[in-house]
Amino acid sequence: MTSTLSRPAHTAGEVLTFPLRKAATETPQAVMVSPTGRLRRTAVAAMARLSWPRIGTTLAIGAGTLASLAPGLLPRTPGTQAILTGLLVAVALGVAGIVRFVLRRWDFDVDRRWARGRRPLLVVVSALVVGAVAHDTHWQNALRAAMDRPAIDPAYWVRWVLEAVLIVAVLVGVTKFGGWALRALGWVRGVSLAVVTAAFLALAGVPAMVDWRRTAYAVANAELDPALVQPVSATRSGSATSAASWSSLGAEGRRFVSGDPAGPIRIYVGVESSPNLQSRVALALREMERTGAFDRSNLVLMVPTGSGWIDGNAVRGFDQRFDGDVALVGLQYSYAPSWVTFVFGRDQAVAAAQALFTAVEDRIRTLTHKPKLYLYGQSLGALGGSSVFADDADQDRRTCAALWAGPPAGQVLRDGATVLANSSDPVVHWSPALLWRAPDLTGVRTDAPRPQWLPVVSFLQTTADLLGALNAPAGHGHRYGIDQGTAMGTC
Repeated sequence: MTSTLSRPAHTAGEVLTFPLRKAATETPQAVMVSPTGRLRRTAVAAMARLSWPRIGTTLAIGAGTLASLAPGLLPRTPGTQAILTGLLVAVALGVAGIVRFVLRRWDFDVDRRWARGRRPLLVVVSALVVGAVAHDTHWQNALRAAMDRPAIDPAYWVRWVLEAVLIVAVLVGVTKFGGWALRALGWVRGVSLAVVTAAFLALAGVPAMVDWRRTAYAVANAELDPALVQPVSATRSGSATSAASWSSLGAEGRRFVSGDPAGPIRIYVGVESSPNLQSRVALALREMERTGAFDRSNLVLMVPTGSGWIDGNAVRGFDQRFDGDVALVGLQYSYAPSWVTFVFGRDQAVAAAQALFTAVEDRIRTLTHKPKLYLYGQSLGALGGSSVFADDADQDRRTCAALWAGPPAGQVLRDGATVLANSSDPVVHWSPALLWRAPDLTGVRTDAPRPQWLPVVSFLQTTADLLGALNAPAGHGHRYGIDQGTAMGTC
C-alpha cells in the first residue's frame, strides 16, 4: 500500500489525510483541549479559590473583626460598630496584600506552602469571631444596663454584618480600581498622576474643605433658635441694655443666657461680639460692671468647650452651690467642635482663659468688696482653664477653688482642684500614648464596666468612642451632671 506521505503535492481543494496513531504514542503538545474543557477547568479552579480563602485574607478579616469587637467604653449603634469593623478589616486586608506581594518577590507562597491549613484556619477564625460577637453582646448589654438603655437584639448584628460587608466591599473596590488604573497607565504616568493629585489636594482641595467646614461652623454659630427667647433681665448679656448684642453671642452663648431671669448673673461674650481677644475681654469686664457681677459674693469664670458650649447642668449646679449669689462669666474663643479646636487651635482656649482670668483678677484687686474667684472648665475648657496657672501652688494662691470636668487625658492641675471624670468618658482616656501604655485613671469615677487595656486595640476602640462621647446620659461618657457646680470646693 502506497504511503500517503509519498503522494505528489495535492491540488487545490484536496483534503490531506494522515494515518491515525494510538493515543499512547501522542506527545503532550499534541493533546487538544476543547474550549468547553478549558472553561470547566477554570470554573473548578475558581470554585476552589472561592471555597477556601487565602490564609492572609482569613487572618486579615479575622484580626480586623476581632479588634473591632473588643470591649469599648460606651454603647454603640450597629452603624457605628459597622464603620469601625469595616475600616479595620479594610486596613488589615491592605496589610495582608502588601505582605503577600513581598513574600512572592522572595518566591515564597504561603497558600501553596500551607495549603492544607486553609480550611482549619477558616474554621478557627470563624469560631473566634462568633465568640467575640457573643462576648460583645454581653459587654454592650452591661454598658447599656449601667446607662439605663435597652439591650441589643439579634437585629443589631444582622445590620452590623450587612453594613460592614458593604463598607469593606466599597473600600476594596476602590483600591482595586486604583491598582487597575495604575497598571493601565503604567508606573511612571500613574505615580506622576498621583503626585499631581496629591499636590492639588494639598494646595487647593484641603484649604477648600477647611473653608467649607469653617463656613458651616460659622453658619451653625449664627443660626437663631426660635425656641430661645432674648433675655429681658439687665443681669444677662444679650438683653436690650447689654453691650454684647443678642445676635453676636453665637448659638451656644444665646443658649447660656436665656431662660429663667432669676438666679445667677450670666455674662457671655461671643467671638462675633468684638473683633479681637483684647476687645472681647474688655467687653466682658464692662458687662460685669454693668450687671453688678462684682457685687456678688462669688464669681465663677467658665471656660467653654471649643464650640462655645457651657453645660446647663453646671449652671444649675452653681446656682445651687451658691444659692443664687453668684455671677457666671463665659468668653467664647471658637465656634468649631472641641475636637477640631483641640487639634488645630488649642492655643485659643489657653489664650482666652489666661486673658480673661488675668483681667478679672486685676480688677478684683482694686475693689473694696472682693468676691471669691472660682474657675471652671469642661473638656477643652478644662485644659484651657488649668493652663492659666504655673503649678498647683499658683492655682491655690490665685483662686478660691477650681473644678475641671472631663479633662482631656486628665491633663490638668489636680492638687487643690475638683476633678470630675467618668470612667466611660473616652476624652479622659484618649491620648497617643494609649497605643503603648494604659491611661492614668487616678481619681476617675467608675460609672460603668471598664475594659482591660490592650496595646493598639484600646487606642482604636477609644478613638471610635469619641464619636459618641456626648450621646450618653448625664453622669456617663462626656456628660456630667449638676455636680459640676455643687462639687466645687471652698477657699
